[in-house]
Amino acid sequence: MEEKKLNINLTPEMAQGTYANLAVISHSSSEFVIDFAQMMPGIQQAAVRSRIVMAPEHAKRLLFALQDNISKYEQQFGKITLPGQPAPGSTIPMSFGGGEA
Repeated sequence: MEEKKLNINLTPEMAQGTYANLAVISHSSSEFVIDFAQMMPGIQQAAVRSRIVMAPEHAKRLLFALQDNISKYEQQFGKITLPGQPAPGSTIPMSFGGGEA
């Protein structure tokens, strides 16, 4: 079976990326919405830097892709530890950063 290649256009501005240390995930029956935000110390309100809207099927594909990439990362660089890790099944928002916000 021939592998399909995906041609992606990445502008220099987009290649710079956007920093986020907080994600808020919500959903309806037809879509998932992921808001990537930046929370700064001493600031009471997080600034949303990017919003991604996707179909439930694509959200599940993203989950699998992240699981696969995290597994490969940990095999190469070691286990990722999460200080103060929330209990499984906890609700959003999910803070990526450590320390106070």
